[in-house]
Amino acid sequence: MTMKRRDFIGTAAAGAAAVWLGTAVPARAAAASATDIVPLGPSIKACRISCGTGMSGGNRETNQTRMGAEKFEALLNHAYDKGVRHFDLADLYGTHPYVARAMKDKPRGEVQYTTKIWTQPGGVPEPERPLADELVKRFLDELQTDYLDLVQIHCMIDAKWTEVERKQMDALAQLKADGLIKSHGVSVHSLEALKLAADEPWVDVVHARVNPYNHRTDADITEVVPVLQRIKANGKGLIGMKLIGEGSFDAEQRAKCLEFVMGLGIIDCMTVGFEKPEQIDEFVSAVQARLDAAAA
Repeated sequence: MTMKRRDFIGTAAAGAAAVWLGTAVPARAAAASATDIVPLGPSIKACRISCGTGMSGGNRETNQTRMGAEKFEALLNHAYDKGVRHFDLADLYGTHPYVARAMKDKPRGEVQYTTKIWTQPGGVPEPERPLADELVKRFLDELQTDYLDLVQIHCMIDAKWTEVERKQMDALAQLKADGLIKSHGVSVHSLEALKLAADEPWVDVVHARVNPYNHRTDADITEVVPVLQRIKANGKGLIGMKLIGEGSFDAEQRAKCLEFVMGLGIIDCMTVGFEKPEQIDEFVSAVQARLDAAAA
């Protein structure tokens, strides 16, 4: 793209008043809710705000688990009380049991669980990398549920990941056919892997890094957005991550990020690794304010 990044960001953000989640908002339309359940790819629906649980994660620990069970589970319940129904998990994070306990009294059909399998060296204590069918059985036990809404292959970087991970992909496809998972996809951490995900028929939902400041994005945002647009055009769901800088952005930057991401009109679900109840309150309110403005 030849457009300067500043101009690109401004142009994209300008659409926020008219576009959200890929659908034009008619003038004076009733405002949507920040925590509405919306389509996420071809197979599932999910809350447009997702409670991430993987801040500074690895070896089944994250900033959330380091809070201790009582504080972390209280945070999860606060998210639920604010209307958040989508919880973003991973084997790498070790957060399954915490979410299971926090959600044990909630109707299963009201919440959505996204989790991820880890296939690379390191990251989890075990040296073995079993196929998804074995892993998902453990995940179901840890989450105390009969099914998972979305299972993704975590942190793909390789430009040939669809060849490297074909056995895992086939195992996940069988789990979907068996009704143990509803949808499958990939979490991406490089531009080449993102391009591959855009055109891979197996992929239902993509987890992608997006923010206007290029904070831990896969490339300059002017290169990333056209690929995200292709993913959406191909009927896949899009979960945006790293969209407010993992807590590193100030209030003005967070507002600009949200304006930009919502203005793209292609991100179905936004996941944020909340660590405090007030962060949840702020984000839900900010999303709602922009939806209200779009409907005014």
